[in-house]
Amino acid sequence: MNGCCEDSTRPIVTTPEPVAGFVRHFRELAGWIAPGAALAIVPKCPACIAAYLALATGVGVSMTTAAHIRIALIAICGTALGLVAARRFARFTGSSHILLNRGN
Repeated sequence: MNGCCEDSTRPIVTTPEPVAGFVRHFRELAGWIAPGAALAIVPKCPACIAAYLALATGVGVSMTTAAHIRIALIAICGTALGLVAARRFARFTGSSHILLNRGN
């Protein structure tokens, strides 16, 4: 029998697998591109959003609802970009333990 199996009082320590560098960089790049592209293609006019929803889903919405959907999309994209920027800033300053540390 192996010596490591005999000592059952030692705690089992597992460390997460390190993420490959290119995967981490790809995730970070996608974190910038996805909300940025979505923000760039959000139509300015609520009528266009209503028309796109009607074409894509067959559901008609009022102009007021379309305007609220537009504002929500802008807020979601802006929040996502802000979160990515905050993570980048935290990593740059070395305080990544403060803001959403996910082991990166």
